[in-house]
Amino acid sequence: MAIAEVTVIPIGTATTSLSSYVAEMQRILKQQDGISYELTSMSTIIEGELNMIWRAIEALHEAPFLSGAKRVSTSVKIDDRRDQVSSSKQKVQSVQEKLGG
Repeated sequence: MAIAEVTVIPIGTATTSLSSYVAEMQRILKQQDGISYELTSMSTIIEGELNMIWRAIEALHEAPFLSGAKRVSTSVKIDDRRDQVSSSKQKVQSVQEKLGG
């Protein structure tokens, strides 16, 4: 299973607020099969098989265009560990254990 961090930024919108775009992207993620996701204050974390993650990222990238944006910048980071099962929660837990908590 892979973990991706995705940030989608619509450019040239009528307002500096992007929360309506983010809300629409969360609705789109809810419709995607085979992934789990978590909204953070700066990005969205998506977990699942890599092909399903790519499908979700494509849908996220297209969403602002469908809402009227003329330009979109999307940044993606992927952690694809294949020697053992990994998750975002497990990664955080591992660090917390090393911190003694």
